[in-house]
Amino acid sequence: MTLSRALDAFRLEAASLSRAVAGLSEQEWRLPTRCEPWTVRELLGHVRVVIAWLPGMLTAAEPAKAEVSAVDYYRPDDRFDAQTNTARIGLAQDYAAGVGGGAALVADFTATWQLVDRQCRAEHEDRVVLTRHGDAMLLSQFLLTRVVEIAVHGLDIADALGHEPWLTRQAGDVVMELQLGPDWRNAIRALGWDRLAFLRKATGREPLESADVARVERLGVRWLTLS
Repeated sequence: MTLSRALDAFRLEAASLSRAVAGLSEQEWRLPTRCEPWTVRELLGHVRVVIAWLPGMLTAAEPAKAEVSAVDYYRPDDRFDAQTNTARIGLAQDYAAGVGGGAALVADFTATWQLVDRQCRAEHEDRVVLTRHGDAMLLSQFLLTRVVEIAVHGLDIADALGHEPWLTRQAGDVVMELQLGPDWRNAIRALGWDRLAFLRKATGREPLESADVARVERLGVRWLTLS
């Protein structure tokens, strides 16, 4: 996965989310989401928080080499335990409570991802960053994890609002490649799912039917550990 392709998916999906939440009413911002206890407002706050780690990562010392891929980043360890998840929930709630009204939240989210996009485009292809969990990763690989965050939680926000999902083709493609490998197009045909169905089923947003389980096992699909 090249840095430019990861960035294109990041920019397009983030811009799609910005457009989708622009102009929401205060009542809509307060709607509950499947990501309890977050409201729509707090869930967008979470997405902003996880994107906002990047500027600091880019100004920190660069690790000597990358040691963790985007797939390995989602390994089931303490980054997804109850204590870490409680802290994750609190960060999003604290940010959402302090940023101002819905328009201010959208403006700050948009400014944040646009800043990240500009900064990352100035980096070299093999740039390595250190995550807050201590993983040394290629910037392109870490950006894939941000695309997953924006795409998956964009689906959560769309469902909470009762809107049609706005998943972009580029984000859907890179998420499928992340989980299914370079031959993802044949794999997705074998599974019989489109991008949205894959994203829903792969992240637990939609249950797997017995036939789905058999196909997944036959293909050796490795689900990511998501909070």
